[in-house]
Amino acid sequence: MKIIKNEARIKRNAQIGSWISLAAMAVLGLGMYISFTRTELITVSLTALIVGFALTQVGMYMGNKYGRSPRPDEKLDAGLKGLPNEYVIYHYTTPVSHLLVGPAGVWVILPYHQRGQVTFKKNRWSISGGGFMQAYMRIFGQEGLGRPDHEVEGEIATLKKYLNKQLDESNIPEINALMVFINDGIEIEAEEAPVPALKIKQLKEFIRQKARGKPISQTQLTAVKAALPE
Repeated sequence: MKIIKNEARIKRNAQIGSWISLAAMAVLGLGMYISFTRTELITVSLTALIVGFALTQVGMYMGNKYGRSPRPDEKLDAGLKGLPNEYVIYHYTTPVSHLLVGPAGVWVILPYHQRGQVTFKKNRWSISGGGFMQAYMRIFGQEGLGRPDHEVEGEIATLKKYLNKQLDESNIPEINALMVFINDGIEIEAEEAPVPALKIKQLKEFIRQKARGKPISQTQLTAVKAALPE
C-alpha cells in the first residue's frame, strides 16, 4: 500500500495545538489570579476563564488529531498494512482528511479515538462507559461522537464536488464512508447504522472483502488516482 501524507500540515498543526494549549494555561492562570486578588474584577476573571476553557478544547482537539503519537493517520496506516500496492491512502492531501483508494473502491475514512461502548439505535449514535475520566472528557473535552451522519454526508459531498471538477461523470465511482475506532478499548453495537463502524483491527479484512465484489473498474481506479494530488 502506498501512503501519501502531508507531513508539513501535520507538523504545523501540531505546533499550533501546542501553542494554543500553552495560551489556554496562561489565560486560565490569569483568570484564577484575578479571581483571588482582584475580586472587584469578577467580569474580567470570568471572561478569562471562559476564553481559557475554550482554548483548552481547541488545544486538546488539535493535540488528539495532530500531536499525540500514534496519531489517527499512523493508526490507520498500521491497520491497513499489508494491502497490495494498488491501494493508496491519502492523509491531509485531498479535500477529505483520510481517503483510501484501491480495488475496494473509494473510501472516506473517519477515525474516532473514543473508548467505551458505541451504540447506534433509533437513528442516533451514543457512547457510554470507559470509566470516570472518559465520562469527564465527554462532558468537558469534546470526546463525544457528535453527529457522525452529518460528518459523513459532508465529507462525501466535499469529495464528490472535487471529483466532479476533475473527471468525466463516467469515471466517478461510488464514494463510500467508513467509521473506524482506533482505540482498543472500544465496543461497537451498530449493525443497523447507515455507515459501517469498525474497530481498527477489523479494517483490513473489511477492505479485502469489499474488493472481492469488484466495486470499481480499472479505468475508474486509474482516473481517480490521477485526479488526486500526490
